[in-house]
Amino acid sequence: MDKMNHSSAEAEAETIEPLRYLSKGEVAAIETELLRDYRFGQQQLIEIWGQACAIAITKAYPLSSLAKKQPTVLVICGPDQNGSIGLVCARHLRMFEYEPTIYHPKRSSQSLHQDFTVQCEKMDIPFLSYLPTEVQLINDAYNLVIDAMLGPEADCANIKEPYSGILVTLKQIKTPIVSVDVPSGWDVEETSQDGINPEVLISLTAPKKCAASFSGKHFLAGRFLPYDIQKKYELNLPEYPGTDCLIEL
Repeated sequence: MDKMNHSSAEAEAETIEPLRYLSKGEVAAIETELLRDYRFGQQQLIEIWGQACAIAITKAYPLSSLAKKQPTVLVICGPDQNGSIGLVCARHLRMFEYEPTIYHPKRSSQSLHQDFTVQCEKMDIPFLSYLPTEVQLINDAYNLVIDAMLGPEADCANIKEPYSGILVTLKQIKTPIVSVDVPSGWDVEETSQDGINPEVLISLTAPKKCAASFSGKHFLAGRFLPYDIQKKYELNLPEYPGTDCLIEL
């Protein structure tokens, strides 16, 4: 009996281990291991993350809850991996009967990124040639703005145009913002005081340190991380419900 009590107490102690928030270095190390040692492909990871982001958006903002008659969503994509995740997210949102429009001011020359762009074009998803600086135009046209600009690898102290200008616009809009992995312009290591203020944050793989005191709706997406990596980095990930690929934290 004592033994049973002891093991159940042990199990309980395991379940209340706090969720680990990752530093910039840990994010890079985990991704390198996934690609090099576990033989995940970059395209495969981006597809997993992008689809999970789209599903998180459908949970936070179901079609029936959108204020405007058309289920319009603006997806702003950056030049690196977060931008590719945004492209995949837009394509899946289109499959889920939302109406995404993509603003992708600096397209990457990487063939992978170009593939994701073509997939969106073939789905007849429109691309904007410029972002209106008149905030009211964005508020009137879109139910949501998806921020897939600057990921964990970005140098937040040195944000160049056009992204610095886009961030100024995003700070003024009233349309709800959903940020992918790290809100653009935030330092990965700490919560931003004067950055954009997303309503929803979708952390990928594991949350980053900047998300520790995030007060909006927070999802963790990407239920694929090998157990050995979870253990090695002591991530203490929560139990995902059923077969879901994401969980609200």
